[in-house]
Amino acid sequence: MDIEQLYEIYKSHPVITTDSRDCPAGSIFIALKGESFDGNKFAASALEKGCAFAVVDEPEYAAPDASGKPDPRYIVVDDCLRTFQQLARHHRRQFDIPVIGITGTNGKTTTKELVSTVLSQRFNVLYTQGNFNNDVGVPKTLFRLNATHEIAVIEMGASHPGDIKTLVEIVEPQYGLITNVGKAHLQGFGSFEGVVHTKGELYDFLRKQKESKVFIDAGNAHLMGIADGLELIAYGTCGDNLRVKGEVVSCAPFLKFRWTDGKESHEVQSHLIGSYNIYNMLAAVCVGLTFGVAPSQIDHALANYVPSNNRSQLTETADNHLIVDAYNANPTSMMAALKNFRDMAVNPKMAILGDMRELGESSDEEHQKIVDFLVETGLENIWLVGPEFAKTRCPFRKFTDVEEVKAEVAAREPKGFYILIKGSNGIKLSQLTEKL
Repeated sequence: MDIEQLYEIYKSHPVITTDSRDCPAGSIFIALKGESFDGNKFAASALEKGCAFAVVDEPEYAAPDASGKPDPRYIVVDDCLRTFQQLARHHRRQFDIPVIGITGTNGKTTTKELVSTVLSQRFNVLYTQGNFNNDVGVPKTLFRLNATHEIAVIEMGASHPGDIKTLVEIVEPQYGLITNVGKAHLQGFGSFEGVVHTKGELYDFLRKQKESKVFIDAGNAHLMGIADGLELIAYGTCGDNLRVKGEVVSCAPFLKFRWTDGKESHEVQSHLIGSYNIYNMLAAVCVGLTFGVAPSQIDHALANYVPSNNRSQLTETADNHLIVDAYNANPTSMMAALKNFRDMAVNPKMAILGDMRELGESSDEEHQKIVDFLVETGLENIWLVGPEFAKTRCPFRKFTDVEEVKAEVAAREPKGFYILIKGSNGIKLSQLTEKL
């Protein structure tokens, strides 16, 4: 069965599930595989629970019907993941709407949220929910596309070379935005150059498309260096020929920034922590203006956006002000957060920092750079969490895991602090918010 035939079935049964615990009546179950599960084993169960069809890639799981004949409810394919992706691409092709693809080392989720918030002032926007930005999450997002949507904003993540190439060939965007490139997932990419090449796969795709456009931070030398041959819509804090130019007004603790399109100036007080977020804000302004969102609507959208995903988020508890950025961490984002924290006009300060994971052979060096910077800044009350920070040479408190930190918090009961909490999600520092 080819994709077009399968799509005809999908049109009559327009609900896809990949979870045998969630089988809406009449849906199609696609048997994906993971490191610890094989969806083929649950195909029969999915049919019993109400699915109309089960797509499998291991023929032995396509059980015959009661009479011993082939059961037409089983659809056997070569590769379920590839079929899932191709079906999502075929579905995306049914809609002639602008599609914006967003990737980058840092800020892609925040930028996706800001861009979607701005565009929602004028359009019905399909956008990536949460962090559904991988080879399974992106197709799931595309399957949510329907006739009411007028524009789509799709986030794409990567941890290995070729990941973005795979995703852009599913999404087929006409517009692209790479927030930045930095040191992250070095264990998978092999080097910083590998990161740049992989993120640049979005540009490579757009370069081959007619009438494609790229939103770009003109001050980012790495991005400008790989953008040859593309139509650029530039934003930034410096330079000429910018569609949008901006500057930080203050950050105490929330970012206030000013932007201009060359005609008039606008000032926006945001709910985001971190001066580095100005680039995410300017990207959203640039996209909004390009698609005809009024400047007043853009200002309103950005001023009222409140983060709720442990990214650049200020949480006020009965005892402290918590700057929570505990979803992910890499050397680039960690350094940006620390520089911003150093410069914030608030006191007293405290930082609880967790390991930066997936750095491979660079891990020891990159963690040492962070603690060396901390020593230079003179910041005190620094707690480091995890086995990678444990190997560094520094005068700061070290903890094996978050449970040790919880015990110390219970014993010391810190009060009145502005506390930066940042680390890779696997260190679980987000659990500290309820303790502090």
